[in-house]
Amino acid sequence: MRLSICVTSDVHGYITPSNYRNRVEENMGLAKVATLLNKLRKNKDTILIDNGDFIQGSPFTYYFAKKATNYKNPMIKVANQLKYDLAVIGNHEFNYGMDYLQRAVNESDFPWLSANVVNTMDQEPFLGKPYVIKQIGDIRIAVLGMTTHFIPNWEDPNHIKDLQFEDVCESTKKWVPLIRELEKPDIMIVSYHGGLERDPETGEATEELTGENQAYQICQEVEGIDLLITGHQHRFLTGEIKGVPFVQPGNNGQALAEIKIEYDEKILSIKPTLHYVDNETKVDHHVMERIRNDEKQVQDFLDQTITTVEGDMEITDPMGVRLKGHPFIHYINQLQMKVAEVDISCTALFHDKSPGFPKQVTMRDIVSNYIYPNTLKVLEISGYDIKAALEKAASYFQVEAGEIVVNPSYLTPKPQPYNYDMWQGIYYEILLSNPMGERVITINYHGKPMDMNQTYHVVMNNYRASGGGDYSMFKGKEVVKDIPLDMTEVITNDLLKREKLQAEYKKHFQIFAN
Repeated sequence: MRLSICVTSDVHGYITPSNYRNRVEENMGLAKVATLLNKLRKNKDTILIDNGDFIQGSPFTYYFAKKATNYKNPMIKVANQLKYDLAVIGNHEFNYGMDYLQRAVNESDFPWLSANVVNTMDQEPFLGKPYVIKQIGDIRIAVLGMTTHFIPNWEDPNHIKDLQFEDVCESTKKWVPLIRELEKPDIMIVSYHGGLERDPETGEATEELTGENQAYQICQEVEGIDLLITGHQHRFLTGEIKGVPFVQPGNNGQALAEIKIEYDEKILSIKPTLHYVDNETKVDHHVMERIRNDEKQVQDFLDQTITTVEGDMEITDPMGVRLKGHPFIHYINQLQMKVAEVDISCTALFHDKSPGFPKQVTMRDIVSNYIYPNTLKVLEISGYDIKAALEKAASYFQVEAGEIVVNPSYLTPKPQPYNYDMWQGIYYEILLSNPMGERVITINYHGKPMDMNQTYHVVMNNYRASGGGDYSMFKGKEVVKDIPLDMTEVITNDLLKREKLQAEYKKHFQIFAN
């Protein structure tokens, strides 16, 4: 007997083939994935799984989470239409709060899984089920859902109140033999919203081993798994670790994973493959029709002009922005300091396709630049902490043949431009020829060398304030002020008050190759 397990992961709210920065069709989105899925379903039995980060991440989802809150979740409408069999809870499922997540689950025609996220009071899975059993013919298939337990390091505590995140590997060790004993499945699948922390072939660490990603460890330490589905890292992967096939189908609906299983009283073969959306892939018109009115609302919202820019705030060279600064970064830091009423701020250029602001600024421009649902926090930190954070940021670069390039550790296993911060309210200099940890050669505050023993109030986004991006110097520091408004709204509210936005930039830092 033959069957296929079909998997999406990290869809992040993209249904139409659009990045929402413009109206150009791209090779992405569930509407195109649906076409691939329909072809696979024509001649074989299938199970369709989403591996997490489904309901957050695009201007489309932002609109229905923040502006049109009384509507049914259009992501769930499409998921129901495509007849998903189950979904796993990802870390970004929590970003808009528990009420938003609970509504999405309630509207779903399929269960949501996460065995290792439990209620603190009773230690039971907080939402949905830990696993499901699917029956195809005589074959019993168990799917266990797992979610990266690193979420408390990033998420707003109010969004995960009364929840406990168990270590994924340890939880998998507990659940797999239990399911094997109770359910007697023919095929045991673990669907894990987390990724590979090591090279699958050499076993060498590809990132700091924080516990955020444990797929390699799971394959090494947990017996009885027939297939491991991974995600979270936005990588396109198939392979095998210690005899366990694994797959990761990228992000934003750019590919559909298919795991072909041949079975005859026992498993004969399990072969993961990826089907990529390409120029030949048409959209599924039933899916597009399902969200036609929803999409129109979002596009109209994004095209609203808010203010006019005097000067140049467009971004054409993201590397240049990170090396020299830019009026757009200057504006974000200035705004953060204004809202927080402090005089030191840090922020990042989140992605290399960030366009900056054109002459006529619309909502589309705001959400294209500020792609995360961050809020702001003010931390009380020492001069030593600021120096450590600047050293961490300086590790983003290295020098090759006299040229400054991005440190490969920030490019693989996935690009991390959002983990390089630029600061304002201080002046600093970085010398890249110095050893890492000794690259910051100057830090001035109000024109004088910063006192390392003094404490300062610094505003930053909630992800960074929690220590996200391996900024461990911020973990556990006193939160002086919490500003719970989404930064996209903070920016919008500010720009609505301005007839014109003046492009300004003052040099706050210098980076030298040698």
